Amino acid sequence: MWARELAVSAPGKVILHGEHAVVLGKVALAVALDLRTFLRLRPGAEGRLSVSLPGVGVLRSWDTPGLWALRGRIAADFDESKSPSVEQLDALREFAGIAAGASAPESLATLAFLYMCLAISAKYGDVPSVDIVVWSELPTGAGLGSSAAYAVCLAAALLMVCGAISCPLQEGESTARWTEEELTLINSWAFRGERVIHGNPSGVDNAVGTWGGALRYQAGKITPLKRVPTLRILLTNTKVPRSTKVLVAGVKEKILKFPAIMNPVLDSIDAISQECQSVLEAMPANPSPEHYPVLEEFFDINQHHLNVLGVGHPSLDRLCQVTASHSLHSKLTGAGGGGCGITLLPPDPVILILPGCWAPARALPASSVLSKKTPWPIHPAWQEIPGHIPAAPVMLQHGPGAGTARLPRSLAWVHRPPSSIHQGHDS
Repeated sequence: MWARELAVSAPGKVILHGEHAVVLGKVALAVALDLRTFLRLRPGAEGRLSVSLPGVGVLRSWDTPGLWALRGRIAADFDESKSPSVEQLDALREFAGIAAGASAPESLATLAFLYMCLAISAKYGDVPSVDIVVWSELPTGAGLGSSAAYAVCLAAALLMVCGAISCPLQEGESTARWTEEELTLINSWAFRGERVIHGNPSGVDNAVGTWGGALRYQAGKITPLKRVPTLRILLTNTKVPRSTKVLVAGVKEKILKFPAIMNPVLDSIDAISQECQSVLEAMPANPSPEHYPVLEEFFDINQHHLNVLGVGHPSLDRLCQVTASHSLHSKLTGAGGGGCGITLLPPDPVILILPGCWAPARALPASSVLSKKTPWPIHPAWQEIPGHIPAAPVMLQHGPGAGTARLPRSLAWVHRPPSSIHQGHDS
């Protein structure tokens, strides 16, 4: 029986370079975004397991005997090295009353919850009767890792209530940290949840959601970036919805169709990621005005490559055109096809005097995303998202009053839930 009320949170992410190429073993550079997904965990009615996702309109409750009976029918197919099988997902859809082929966020989120709950309990023991509520500051389908942050929160909470990882929070503490071994387990299960949602994810999103900070990711190997300089980056949400799974499949199809043409493009994206890492790591020790134009060119070249891969969108082209008219450089981030774009802002505190302008935000420590409105009117339907990078990793908390204090980016934490936790937020 679970008797504590706790909250888990995990950050979103921004990919600087390496989108899509990372799925094929190339290098990606990613940073945690200071916009988070939150999960509240508390004791539930005996014999019931409930999940509420107010941001996507999910409110479901199941009796645990029925869940364990379903687990018994599909447990033989729980292979940690493989994606969920078609038979498993069909059984979960039937159990949850989800139509075949349904790809709406609420359907995929429900499937991921059921799969992770049954698979984790099959290995570590029954999930006790709990109520779970999840909400997010991250928009869905925008390329900011909202599904991965969700999967990281679920993995941490379910592993904890099953006893697979500790609850390191002691009485009187507001925060505590998991061990590196426990973080690795959280990350591996979050990746399995991502497979339910995206089919063939790279693993970079859940890695950033688990460890936070700035990371180099290649073929499952995670390397934290050290001494990352201060950057000012504007994050713009075009609010154009798209499917990561569809976009990834489209890139794969184009590579299979034109391998001699597309493979050099992927190699070039890989080289951009590696060169960008070298520049970023050289900047703190050797500040030079020559570094920044190189980073700007990397943005421009990579955006052209991503358009060649077929993951651009007119809204992202418009963002690049408008920012270029002010001598700024932009690219998509994440899967593309809409979603979010990032704009590299100059290091000097230059203020653009334009109609309807907003003052640009200050540079924040350690590779930051701009946290104010754009200093120009880009498009009335677009949204400029506040936040900064790198941010804290997956955390746990309990008790009122802790809020969402910004924590050291290199640690994973458990913490007390803020007093507003019951209200929920749109994702």
